Amino acid sequence: MSPGPATRPRPRLAPAPGAVVTAHIDELAAVAAGLAAQADRLDGWGRELCRRLLGGHRLLAAGNGGSAAEAQHLTAELVGRYQGERAPFSAIALHADTSSLTAIGNDYGFEEVFARQVSAHARTGDVLILLSTSGRSPNLVRAAQAGRAAGTVVWAITGAGPNPLADAADDRILLPGPAATVQEVQLVAVHALCLAFEAQLDRSRSGTESTP
Repeated sequence: MSPGPATRPRPRLAPAPGAVVTAHIDELAAVAAGLAAQADRLDGWGRELCRRLLGGHRLLAAGNGGSAAEAQHLTAELVGRYQGERAPFSAIALHADTSSLTAIGNDYGFEEVFARQVSAHARTGDVLILLSTSGRSPNLVRAAQAGRAAGTVVWAITGAGPNPLADAADDRILLPGPAATVQEVQLVAVHALCLAFEAQLDRSRSGTESTP
């Protein structure tokens, strides 16, 4: 009996027009809903950040890749402005100092590129915000540990938990979802934090200080 013809794999069907985009937007909405469920925590961060920066403390921020861009976006909003005209506030994106980043990475290893800067710049009462879609980047975990050792308050915005960065932080916002979508919602979190910060700043100026 002669062998039959080889079975050919079925061709993959192309998704319907717009289906990929629609699926991505649906994922984005789901992750954004997860952020909305943590609105009170994010608002509390904005109020606390305002009080600390008004008290002369500073914000340090870091991330890797796209999360680095979001962290630097946050510091730019504070040094510049988000919406209303106001004084600048001290905020440093640790990954933006490329000479320090590469020198530390070369001499001490990539896991230390943020931790060593935190140890150099952080003071008691400062705030350290770390962004990661996975929460598993060793250099951010080390930065969180260095921040707590320096007496800063450490906040993490990460993907799904539990994860090492969330565990190492004093407080955290967890956003379960695909990494790319988590990264997009990080920007929403950054802008929401800026809104809460500036709202608290307005209350402080007007003498209507609120408590969490």
